[in-house]
Amino acid sequence: MNRKGAVLKLSLIITIAISLALIGSLAFLYNSEIAKNIKLRAQVDELTARERIAEDKLEASKKKVSELTLKLQETKDRITTLTEELDKEKSSRQEAIKELEQVKADMEQQKASRQDIENMLAQAQNAGRRLKEQLKVIEQQRSELEVKIKNLESGAGGVELGKVVVNNEAADSSKVVNNAAANNANAASESVNEQAQEGSSQGKALEGKVTVVNKEYNFAVINLGQKDGVKVGDQFSVTREGKIIGDLKVEKTHESMSAAGFAAELKDTIKENDLVIQKGK
Repeated sequence: MNRKGAVLKLSLIITIAISLALIGSLAFLYNSEIAKNIKLRAQVDELTARERIAEDKLEASKKKVSELTLKLQETKDRITTLTEELDKEKSSRQEAIKELEQVKADMEQQKASRQDIENMLAQAQNAGRRLKEQLKVIEQQRSELEVKIKNLESGAGGVELGKVVVNNEAADSSKVVNNAAANNANAASESVNEQAQEGSSQGKALEGKVTVVNKEYNFAVINLGQKDGVKVGDQFSVTREGKIIGDLKVEKTHESMSAAGFAAELKDTIKENDLVIQKGK
């Protein structure tokens, strides 16, 4: 009995010892697990905190991205607007350059036309001066002839128009007197004939010639002016070799010349030195 009791006691002690060892091991393992769980929970909490921080950063990044996206869109819109304005500015500048080039071309054309007109005006003025000089010469010759006619009509030399009458004087001087009287008589006769021709020509149409032709503006300058009785609106026929090639209509008059327009189809036909005859009013 005692032996069995000892064995049982020993078995019980061993069992208790094993149990205690198991309990200790379990307690150790439990404590280890608790420590691990605490550590893991701390890690989880840390990771959670980091995740929250990361989410906050992500949210902030999203907001920043949204703001940058908006700014980028605004920048793109601004760039588009500036590009359109630049295109308009380029177009306006090109149009301005074209207009400037056109203005320059017009100015050059006007300068050329002005130069042509000034040249024609200078030619016309020169022609007018020459005509005035010729008129002065003619007036002077006319005055001289009138003086000669008056001297002849006064009877100082015993001379009549168209006849020579010499008094009986010395024979040596008769030849000289006859020659002088004959010359004076001839001059007087010619003067009378010229005056008769001028008087007869007053009833005829005016005749002149073309001095300048402007094909660009379809007008010509003729050597008849206010002193010849030419007025604005008068019409002249242009002739060459006895044939009428066109008509002119006076648009502006000067003292010794006039500017007359003609139809566009005549600009290659009318030439300088063509004769002009005044048409009946």
